[in-house]
Amino acid sequence: MKKQRYITFFVMLVMLAASVFAQSCFDEPEHNYAVRKDLSVYFSNSDDVICSIREAMKRRDWRVTITYRSHSDNTDDIPELIRDLMVFALGETDDPTEGDYIYHQYGGYELKFSSDRSGSRYTHTVSIYPDHYTTAEQEKQVTEAVNEVIESFGFDESTTDHEKVRAVYDFVRDHTKFDEVHKKNENYHLKVTAFGALIYGRAVCQGYSVLMYRLLREVGIDARVITGTAQYPDGEEFHAWNIVRIDDEYYNIDATWDDQEDSEEYFLKSDEDFPFHIRDEQYATEDFYGRYPMAEKNYMP
Repeated sequence: MKKQRYITFFVMLVMLAASVFAQSCFDEPEHNYAVRKDLSVYFSNSDDVICSIREAMKRRDWRVTITYRSHSDNTDDIPELIRDLMVFALGETDDPTEGDYIYHQYGGYELKFSSDRSGSRYTHTVSIYPDHYTTAEQEKQVTEAVNEVIESFGFDESTTDHEKVRAVYDFVRDHTKFDEVHKKNENYHLKVTAFGALIYGRAVCQGYSVLMYRLLREVGIDARVITGTAQYPDGEEFHAWNIVRIDDEYYNIDATWDDQEDSEEYFLKSDEDFPFHIRDEQYATEDFYGRYPMAEKNYMP
């Protein structure tokens, strides 16, 4: 008997900022899915599964397949199982091409799964189809360009974190222009990517922020992409910016607005002096602020 079920949906996953996510595929396992007692299915080798998903996402694979066996038909729990595994796979690591770099350059996934029964055993095949905004070839171009940019900075052991942040910020502002042409085109995804910002030199706020994240992480500066809403006198709209760490505290940077306004009003600012920016809920929790403590005052070199 063969039972086949399909679920098709696109979701933007809530990013969890727990430090437990920050591991490579070769670290000691920390993600044993047995902790999810509310689900009828879990993987004892969940770390291997998570790493496989992460590596496939890095490669910009268009299909990720997981096969497992069970003694019961537990397909009802598969969507939640995959959702949780994807959250772990897209969590922050020490790799500049993972974490926020993947998460903010894809639009969710389509999920399909089927089950084959043989006696009392079930074999489940789950296929994840990510909606990547860039291709593997485009990411190769980005990496080559990033390496050239970093080499041009000429950093050495005496370069301070502030100097690194300043160099990245100046480069992104000088190199990227706001993409007014595609701003409202929901089908043109390159505008929100590092490829659009770096290779084409045109992007919207998310593209600016992803490129900032990639370059900062490549030069050893911890950073995150923050999404939320921009507040205007006549309304609000989606917006993205960065937080960066200098001397164990984090500061806000909005390279997009500073580029558009030809100012530095939003460079290395505290939350108190960073008006018109409202974070999405997942970036405004007590836990997130505990892991990314914001400076009480603006950075003063």
